Amino acid sequence: MTHRAKFLSVGILLLSLALGAAVAPTATSQRHNPPLTAQVPKPSANAAPGVSFVDVTKTAGLGGFRFVSGTPAKDYLVEAPGAGCAFIDYDNDGWLDIYLVNGSTLDALRGKAKAPRAALYHNNRDGSFTDGADKAGVANERWGQGVCVGDFDNDGWEDLYVTNFGKDRLYRNNGDGTFTDVAERAGVALGGWSTGCAFGDYDGDGRLDLFVAGYVDFDIDIPPPPASGSRGGGETGKDGGRDNAQSAGMGAAYAAGMTSCRYRDQRVMCGPRGLKGAPDHLFHNNGDGTFTDVSEKAGVADKAGHYGFGVAWFDYDDDGRLDLTVANDSTPSYLYRNRGDGTFEDVSYVSGVALNENGREQAGMGVAIGDYDGDGRLDIHRTNFADDTNVLYRNLTERGGDANFTETTFQTGLGEIPIPFLGWGTNFFDYDNDGWLDLLVANGHVYPIVDATDWGTSYKQRLLLFRNLNGKFHETGSSAGAALYALRSARGSAVGDFDNDGDLDILLNNMDDSPALLRNDGANKSGAWLTLRLVGDVTRKCPRDAIGTTVFLTAKGRRLRGEVASGRSYNSQSDLRVHFGLGAATSVDKLEVRWANGKPESYEIKKVNELLVIEQGRGTNR
Repeated sequence: MTHRAKFLSVGILLLSLALGAAVAPTATSQRHNPPLTAQVPKPSANAAPGVSFVDVTKTAGLGGFRFVSGTPAKDYLVEAPGAGCAFIDYDNDGWLDIYLVNGSTLDALRGKAKAPRAALYHNNRDGSFTDGADKAGVANERWGQGVCVGDFDNDGWEDLYVTNFGKDRLYRNNGDGTFTDVAERAGVALGGWSTGCAFGDYDGDGRLDLFVAGYVDFDIDIPPPPASGSRGGGETGKDGGRDNAQSAGMGAAYAAGMTSCRYRDQRVMCGPRGLKGAPDHLFHNNGDGTFTDVSEKAGVADKAGHYGFGVAWFDYDDDGRLDLTVANDSTPSYLYRNRGDGTFEDVSYVSGVALNENGREQAGMGVAIGDYDGDGRLDIHRTNFADDTNVLYRNLTERGGDANFTETTFQTGLGEIPIPFLGWGTNFFDYDNDGWLDLLVANGHVYPIVDATDWGTSYKQRLLLFRNLNGKFHETGSSAGAALYALRSARGSAVGDFDNDGDLDILLNNMDDSPALLRNDGANKSGAWLTLRLVGDVTRKCPRDAIGTTVFLTAKGRRLRGEVASGRSYNSQSDLRVHFGLGAATSVDKLEVRWANGKPESYEIKKVNELLVIEQGRGTNR
């Protein structure tokens, strides 16, 4: 029996006993005995001393934004997933700006109410931001889901792709502080329910292509039964939801004719299980401002109809070509190997990442990519629904060899703690600058009714930050600051050094709430660091913003790996710059850049604690 099976079998038994004893749980008892997801955690002796996060949302000027997604009751699936966020330097001043996707309401979609607006906050370089969405023309005013960044036209200015329930937007950066939506003209508007997205040059022509995940084929005029209220459109059955079997770690399923959907015998929103999945799309960049949908030809169209969320391009076998993974909700997740001829091989099952170690599909949400164990290979972390573990897959693939991942969730200390949490955004990042990638998980439930039950969870939940000590993870508890255990129903998460002080900060987009900007205080004193902005040479077929480039840094006998990557987490975008924590190292022994579609180049790094620009074929400058 696996680590997971042993633990979950005991956990399910205890949960069953608790539910049997709880005849009529109340919100009052929940408040007197807050679940683990809402408790102030104990301090941790394994947290990095002197490093904590401070919530600077209001002082930074972000407090006026509020994410809107349907009604508080969350009657329908479209109201539950929330949305992502992005760090982007849209004006090329060397300081990270912030883009916050916003949701919508059914009334707004029907033209009965004003649509909520997204926000683009300009970094004032003094710790504060100013909203410039109106001037920039990126307010979206559709039911936003996700965002990714990439310079698709190689003009030196980062562009934005925003996914929606409805038509997506491709905001081309005009280079003057404004953007133009060119999605229709470019052929990437779609029109269904898009979620995660990522730019990446899969065919090595030097131009960024675009992958967009699809979630559910959902019609607001013929929805499944709502979580509350009287029967709505599309409810024709009389079974009362009795045939709605619940699977471990999954939300409520729907079947045609049901008059309600139930989770632990409580009426909740329906789906995604039982609803038709939306297809995924791969768009090839034609180099003239347009894209061609090559999903079917490339073999990544999701013919099985899975429910896609977080996506990531990454070269898991180090053959120089970008591969692709998709976190699928309530269905097996995908891993595609790039064959190098414009097509992909589905290696989801043979690689070991489609299911967990017990062979069970999970409700995948967000995805993080990083070399957590320092062996030079890129590993995968994926978040899942409540009453289940998130999963960590260690990459054992030999260079150019067959895909080979093994789950190490419990062995690395990530198995037990997240079970009552419902995870969304997730990021590998070195929060304490010690040279090891730590792990962030943003959490929040989808059923508001959980706060009136005794299920051992909560609607708003604290973050989980795990410190990596030589490949083993330890939760930091309350030792990393009150900002981490403040309760939110978080969704998208991104990391980046918004104040350019040498340590990585956190950005969150939260359901029906203001965002959260959590400043890292202390890591730049705890360990040395190096941050790199890479500029590719288009004539050498490297995208201008170097997306897909890998950097290897050697210091004090350790070889660290970093990447320039679009998308990831839960439908979000982190800093495109590559950040290395160096711990006690005072110098860099070697820096090798494996440029996208190009040859490796080595660069001399004369000082640490610097933010440097490296131009392909030219060298470094500050």
